[in-house]
Amino acid sequence: MRSRAGFIATMYGLGGECGVGPGSPAWDMTPVARGALGQIWKLSSGNGFSWAVKELLFGCDEGQVQREAALRNAAEGLGISAPRFLPDRTGAYVSRLPSSMGGSYVKLYDWVDGVEADPADPEILAWCGRTLALLHRAGEGASGEPNAWYEECPRPADWAELYEAVRRAGVPWADELGRFITTSAGELADHVTPSGAGDVVVSHLDMRPQNVLVGPAGPALLDWDNAGLISAERELARAVHVWAGGNDFDADSARRLVRAYVDAGGPAVVKGLDSFSMLFATDLNYVRVQAGCAIDPNVTPAQREFASDQVLTALRSLPDPAAAARLTEALASEW
Repeated sequence: MRSRAGFIATMYGLGGECGVGPGSPAWDMTPVARGALGQIWKLSSGNGFSWAVKELLFGCDEGQVQREAALRNAAEGLGISAPRFLPDRTGAYVSRLPSSMGGSYVKLYDWVDGVEADPADPEILAWCGRTLALLHRAGEGASGEPNAWYEECPRPADWAELYEAVRRAGVPWADELGRFITTSAGELADHVTPSGAGDVVVSHLDMRPQNVLVGPAGPALLDWDNAGLISAERELARAVHVWAGGNDFDADSARRLVRAYVDAGGPAVVKGLDSFSMLFATDLNYVRVQAGCAIDPNVTPAQREFASDQVLTALRSLPDPAAAARLTEALASEW
């Protein structure tokens, strides 16, 4: 791991920032967290300087990386705190390790010390609402269509094919997936529709407590990988659902977030179940992708194990349209 650490330090010219030569054996990396798209490492110089390395485990969309960099850098001008997204010595925001080191793509960020945001904290909820409003106001007037991940979901034939594959693979959660497919999947899919062009903005697309670290300087928004086009109404609805507690939401928390959003000039309104289309689509697509990865012979055993755990977690925390309808009613007084 030290050789990879030193190689990355050299690619990004980090020695000059901390007085340690890039090839020094003092460089090291330790695993910190695993996400759906990659592994997060802490890169340390050995004398107190640290960075965050995101190793992309499933390839790289360089166009998406450019969108991430553009929005993150624009957000800084809006007063939104986020770790610096650092280019390598060639000016690129993503680099590739040699095949002898695994051949993965990597991205580099400032290291942020802090704790995961507490969604029960009134100040954090207000910060979330204000931050989303700033992003939506700055991102208004965007043209184009959101990615299909946020607008579409698996069809019955897709689910049938997937269920047959996981059943043949003998995974322990095959029956649970089958029950989901014959019950909740169709109900959620009924509320997944293409969004209109009227409120499409450029935004973060994954604002949730796990992506906010709170340190001495306040909250910092991480994980801009999904930055792109989205319906402001639908991103707001998803954020409120997630931050207010999901199906067992706290109405006061939901209202606090929305009140801060409205007070900061946020343009979106949560109108009804169709407002939650992004929430339903992303959860359905996540189950399908992780279930497919869990039985994919072309990925590593660790990746299959991670995906299998994610399927179970996702199946047991899916949004309930009835709860989303109650959440809409609870917010009616805020518009």
